[in-house]
This record gives sequence, C-alpha cells and structure tokens, in this order.
Amino acid sequence: MKLLSIMILHKNPSLGQTRLLKGEYELGSFSFFTKRNAQEFMQFTAKLVSDRSATPSRSTIKEGEYFVHCFVRHDSLVGVCLTDEEYQSRVAFALLNKVLADFSERIPQSLWASIQSERDCNYDQLPMFLTKWQNPREADALTRVQDEVEETKVVLHNTMQSVLERGEKLDDLIKASENLSDQSKLFYTQARKMNRCCNYV
Repeated sequence: MKLLSIMILHKNPSLGQTRLLKGEYELGSFSFFTKRNAQEFMQFTAKLVSDRSATPSRSTIKEGEYFVHCFVRHDSLVGVCLTDEEYQSRVAFALLNKVLADFSERIPQSLWASIQSERDCNYDQLPMFLTKWQNPREADALTRVQDEVEETKVVLHNTMQSVLERGEKLDDLIKASENLSDQSKLFYTQARKMNRCCNYV
C-alpha cells in the first residue's frame, strides 16, 4: 500500500478555476530524474479532476497503475490524494475528510481565495498526514479492526484444520458427545445438510 501525495485545492466558482493551495508528495519510488515530472503530473491530474468534479462529490479515477481520489466539499474546498491499487478508497476518503477538516480549522475560509501559491499557504500539517497514513492500519481504526478480524479467522481456520488433520472428524465428535442434547445434534445435522445443498447451487 502506498500513498503518493495529498493535495488541498480550492475551486473558485466565479472564476471557473481550481487553485492548488498546498501539497505534499512521497516521490521515493521515482528515479531522481523523474521526480519533478511525477510531481507536476500529480498536480495537473489533481486540478483536472477537481475542475471536472461536481460540488460536493467524491470520486475515484484509475490512471494507469494509480488511483486518484477526489473529495469536493460543499464549500468548494477540495482534497485529492494519489495512491496505488492496494490502498482502499474508504481509507483514502477518511484521510481526505480529516485533512480538509484540519485545514479549514487552521486556515479560515476568508483566506482561501487570497492564497495565490503554495508559498502563501501557512498550513504545515500535510507531511504529518502523509507519513501517518502510509500505514492505514495505524491511522484508521476500522482498518485495524478488519485486519484483526482477518487474523482471528486465520487462527480459527488453522485450529480447526489441525483438529481434522489428527484424523478426527467433527461429525464423529458430535455424535460421540454425551453433553449435547438430541435437539442440538439434530440441529447440527440439518445445518450440515443445508450447507451442502447451498454449496451445490
């Protein structure tokens, strides 16, 4: 999973243009000679996608091996991030939502139109967001919980496999158990039949 850039833009409806307010880039995967071109391409793509997106909207566009995630808020503030294919769009939009909320808290809306270039923008939190969200598991609680559930499923599956590998069949164990009532055994048998039936469909 790779997060390549986060950019904050502002759509000016009266002028019909979008201006880049601030951006942060992770260009380590590009060669020295292509880093500048990669950054310019990211900025161009962010402006193009922002210009063509409705207010408000969320969109994800695939460009080659990368995904461009664009979040346009009702107040015309835009967040764009560029990721690889493995980075989940839900996580990307959670990141953009947090970035735009933080930006609007620190930089008043009355100043957005006066920012002419990135040098004019005093927002300095993008490097922190870019670093923290490189690993969504650490930054996003839902991703962390999903990963833990997947790990638990693997452990449970491996445990059941090891029981079955010892030559014991779960059906035989159920029949042999004196602790289960007849109704529990009947329920288990019928559930197995239903599962087999559904597997053939």
